[in-house]
Amino acid sequence: MFYRPADGHGLPHNPFNAIVAPRPVGWISTRGTMGDNLAPYSFFNATAYVPPQVMFSSTGVKDSLAAVRESGVFAVNIVEEAMLQVMSDTSRHFPRGTDEFAACGVTKAECDSIDCPRVADAPATLECRVTEVIALLGAEDFMVLGEVVGVHLRDDCLKGGRFDVTAFNPVARLGYRDYTVVREVITLDRPDD
Repeated sequence: MFYRPADGHGLPHNPFNAIVAPRPVGWISTRGTMGDNLAPYSFFNATAYVPPQVMFSSTGVKDSLAAVRESGVFAVNIVEEAMLQVMSDTSRHFPRGTDEFAACGVTKAECDSIDCPRVADAPATLECRVTEVIALLGAEDFMVLGEVVGVHLRDDCLKGGRFDVTAFNPVARLGYRDYTVVREVITLDRPDD
């Protein structure tokens, strides 16, 4: 099968999200004049090492995007297997200004270097300062770029001086309503090692 996205795919569901998979889930927390917000984004990833930088994209002007524009900061909370359901719960369409931490029973903590809440028991949280918000093609598609200015690592996820994903089994997004969990790690030396 071949299709041009502009012409449509003819399938019951759009295959694009399933093709670009797995994608890490960025559970983005923000604070703005409407209060604290927590929402998952599957268009999320790291973009650079030095300085460390990340991005997430919002389809539509959601509370997270409004708060990021207002405050200039956000936090990325890494989602573990045990948090899958509550992470999904925070994606619900709540009335504007709803604190998803409170509505979904997520324990909140304060970030250290930015004025923003974070998920208290996340395996890791990246505290970020916005470097740019870019309007993408499409009516309401935006990419938020941020520099990581603080990092929280949960102590039980550190093993032998490494951040060990097998200690918490990170969640990744597939297509449609599908997710996966990392349970197996394959270590492979690079040719120049």
